Amino acid sequence: MRQDASTQPGWDRATVAAVGDFLLEAMAAAQRPPCIGVSGLQGSGKTRLAGQLRRALARRGVRVQVLSLDDFYLGRRERAELARTLHPLFATRGVPGTHDTDLLRHALDALPRVRPVQPLALPRFDKGRDTRRPPSRWRRVSAPPDLIVLEGWCAGVPAQARAALMQPINALERDEDAEGRWRRAVNAALAGPYARLWRRLEHLIVLAAPNFEVVARWRTEQEQALRARHAPRALDDAALRRFLMHYERLSRHALASLPERADLCLELGPAREVRALRRGPRFRP
Repeated sequence: MRQDASTQPGWDRATVAAVGDFLLEAMAAAQRPPCIGVSGLQGSGKTRLAGQLRRALARRGVRVQVLSLDDFYLGRRERAELARTLHPLFATRGVPGTHDTDLLRHALDALPRVRPVQPLALPRFDKGRDTRRPPSRWRRVSAPPDLIVLEGWCAGVPAQARAALMQPINALERDEDAEGRWRRAVNAALAGPYARLWRRLEHLIVLAAPNFEVVARWRTEQEQALRARHAPRALDDAALRRFLMHYERLSRHALASLPERADLCLELGPAREVRALRRGPRFRP
């Protein structure tokens, strides 16, 4: 499992054990390899948690396949076409509408059937270059998993009510989406292909940040790590502030809507410490 750009040292053993036990319960109750969503806003540590869970369960003989929603981003060329045909703001990756949902659906369909003679190639996205890696560098899977984890910043997020789209939430929406075309298109994607993906999740685990301001700080830490690696398309502070405005609307919506929809919610403090871990009702997208 590749490392993410977070500066977080890793989740404590008790948290990994508790979430791992939850995954094992889900697997025992399922008729087929269950798909579990892990949802957390930028910098919350979801990728690192998914990797720790994969390794911990492997020691117990369970094959976990982790899919990252980020790896299914459209490349720069595809997003440029969206920017030309739908709205210029779609040139920036992140919001619903900038992922290849057909490719993700295909991966979810194919994973239970993979064999050494019929492997599956899974895409990988290079954030430092802001585009998908060539297929020759995609990850090959040759054994079916016992359990699938889909982690992503907007996993499980429902569409907003139309009335919520009326007023811009920040300067980006006010100045570059004054008529609301971009946010309506993003919401339509959430209500359509993304909602169909969320219906495939047997359960939803949510890493709940304290507020959006803390999320912005976490995301800044990630970008600083990319700069330290001299990533060619790492963002400076001004570009990062603009980048985050693309995510702000749905990030705030996720903070307000996802904890009560989660089957397992990890309530995080500003240092990503787990302040509470609680179970909720079965996830219904």
